[in-house]
Amino acid sequence: MNEQEQDVMSQEDAISPEAMDRRTFLKKSAAAGAAMGMMGLGMAQQQPTADQVVRGKNPKLVVLSSRPVVLESTLEVLGSERITSKANLFIRNNIDLPGLNTTEPNVQPGWVVEVGGLIDAPFRITVEELSRLPQTEVTSVLQCSGNGRSFFNPRPSGNPWTYGGVGQVTWRGVLLKTLLEARGAKLRENARFITMNASTQGGAQPYEKSFPISVMDFNSAMLALGMNGEPLPAVHGGPVRLVAAGTFGTANVKWLAKLDFTASESPGNEQVPRYRVPVLPGWNTPILPTQPGSRYNYTLDNSRSNWGANINSFILSPLAGASVRGRRVEIRGVAWNDGLAPIESVEVSVNGGTTWRKALFEGNDGKFGWYRWISPQLLAPGDYEVMARATDALGRTQPLDGNVWWNERGYEWNGVMRVKFKVT
Repeated sequence: MNEQEQDVMSQEDAISPEAMDRRTFLKKSAAAGAAMGMMGLGMAQQQPTADQVVRGKNPKLVVLSSRPVVLESTLEVLGSERITSKANLFIRNNIDLPGLNTTEPNVQPGWVVEVGGLIDAPFRITVEELSRLPQTEVTSVLQCSGNGRSFFNPRPSGNPWTYGGVGQVTWRGVLLKTLLEARGAKLRENARFITMNASTQGGAQPYEKSFPISVMDFNSAMLALGMNGEPLPAVHGGPVRLVAAGTFGTANVKWLAKLDFTASESPGNEQVPRYRVPVLPGWNTPILPTQPGSRYNYTLDNSRSNWGANINSFILSPLAGASVRGRRVEIRGVAWNDGLAPIESVEVSVNGGTTWRKALFEGNDGKFGWYRWISPQLLAPGDYEVMARATDALGRTQPLDGNVWWNERGYEWNGVMRVKFKVT
């Protein structure tokens, strides 16, 4: 034992038992705190990024769930490109198919889709056979029906989407009408719905969805094999998914294995009570206002599924909290709806809704795609709140207070967007 160690020992010997107990306690407490801090750091480091959850995704995407995969894009990312790339497109998967969490193609030769139900000639077709039929492209906005859920008050259950559960992509595939004609299959008169089943390979949970044939645009509804000029990414439903432009994503079933034409919609859990909003009995379009915070007993008779996308608009520039130099400020964004009617105007307010001025359209990507708009403003230095409101030819518009359509599952938010920024 050296002199320094002897000095330390003698000092400790001079400490009373009570002080020693306190000292021991403090040492243990500090050690425990440090350990907890390291554990917390380790846990923070273990939180996966989007590219770790899905190979090929932009790490800037927000991970809402690793299993099943739910990734949210951001307004910054969405505003960076006209067509949303596979790296930046959001994901809302209800099931996990082993090995498919990648943006690479899902190459499975011989993948079969069964087509049957109320048609006079049921058939089976492989993806190879589909690829040899005439192909069509359609550009459309793809959106989760829960997008914007976090803005309802009180916040409903489910993934806490803000604005990033949306994107614009170009699909390529075989139109349903082309497929039926190629196989000589005609619909029977009592066919009212399309009921789809996803693959259950690898032990995946069954997923069955229906939506009305009347909602479908047969000039765009397709079995999609490609996205943005490439084979359909595995995580986005490759090798084949149904795409019905103008509808919410829930109806666009991924990893399609079976498609039936039916007289009624599926009674399964994914159809009811999930993905439904309240309606008045006998109505099939408007949402029935419900008391915020209340519960609702969803049935096939008193509610409807999320069919067509409702009208909406986003401000993509400036972003919230931005500081903009100069008096001339260009406010930019996009608007879209279900494609049933053209969007006629986007109005912009820079004073919290006191006055509104029409924006200028810069173009659109077809009736199912973004309507790109710009609103040049002369603004003195100060703080501003900008708002944008879209209206289409059917008179449909966005409510100033999106909470008027509160529902306990948080679907179909389309309240007017508000962005606060500073002019310097």
